[in-house]
Amino acid sequence: MLSRWKRTRYRLEWLGLSLATKLIPLCSRKACYRLAQVAGGLLSFLDRRRYHVALSNLEVVFGNQLSGRERRKIARDAFQHFARTMIDLLWSPRLTQLNFLWYIELQNVEETMRDTGPERSFIVACYHYGNFEWLSLAGGFLELKGTIISQEFKNSSLDPIFKKLREQSGHELVPRERGIMRLYKVLRRKGRTALLVDLTLPPSQGAVAIDCFGLKTCVTSAHAWLNERTGVPIIPAHCEPLPNGRYRLIFHPKISNTVGMTHQQIAQACWNSFEPYVRKNPAPWLWMYKHWRYLPANADRPYPFYASFYRPFEDLIQRDKADSVEKTKL
Repeated sequence: MLSRWKRTRYRLEWLGLSLATKLIPLCSRKACYRLAQVAGGLLSFLDRRRYHVALSNLEVVFGNQLSGRERRKIARDAFQHFARTMIDLLWSPRLTQLNFLWYIELQNVEETMRDTGPERSFIVACYHYGNFEWLSLAGGFLELKGTIISQEFKNSSLDPIFKKLREQSGHELVPRERGIMRLYKVLRRKGRTALLVDLTLPPSQGAVAIDCFGLKTCVTSAHAWLNERTGVPIIPAHCEPLPNGRYRLIFHPKISNTVGMTHQQIAQACWNSFEPYVRKNPAPWLWMYKHWRYLPANADRPYPFYASFYRPFEDLIQRDKADSVEKTKL
């Protein structure tokens, strides 16, 4: 049972979000950008815990390639990019199939679509980079509608609001419970789906260990499993910010020759297609997230301060190595 304070807080969150859905679409794009800069900058100051996570992540990834001042700026920028994504989602009812290309330019879309067969059935592997919410909405406006697993909020009263916003271009959101099996059935019917593949999962939840900036992390293998079971191709994609409140949606080449690859190798190939973009422009990624929670037994370089040794993760690393060797023999 919720405490009185939590019920009050949840009610206030719902009221605040409901009000924002009414007011934000009245703003200009310039006003949205400025609001995100202020909100993100303020959040980076107030949320010191996540701010220090971001600084630690940047330090272990870039080392002395970046000065302390540069790392602090990127950390603050990361908060601002995330705020911009959320504010733009609230503004998105003003997007339509007729006008969305005013705000989102496309790269490699035609080439990608030619490579997916007549049904245009595929799995999009996407990342918390730039405006991942508008990536999804743009897919719907491009007539690439799909079924997507939704992340429920602790405050369940917020779920219907976000569901409505995320389904407005034609997607269907489904709950996490038995979500992967629903996606499997969708893909068997030549449908489409998209999965965020850069968040840390416990090793017991269908995860694999990949190298992310040379550091081991534990991510979902759902896209690899679905590819193996259905033969539907995987296409990594991201949506990077441009000046004046615009974005560029980039479809990467599909992950080829997955037959004979392990789930770990497929997940690694997806990440490898994306990492160069983050190295080139790191700020739009979600640096305030704990991407490296688990510390390998024999780490050959520093990990963030929050990482700790976890035996199931070490077992997962060894299992993935053994699976890779076995696949090579075959």
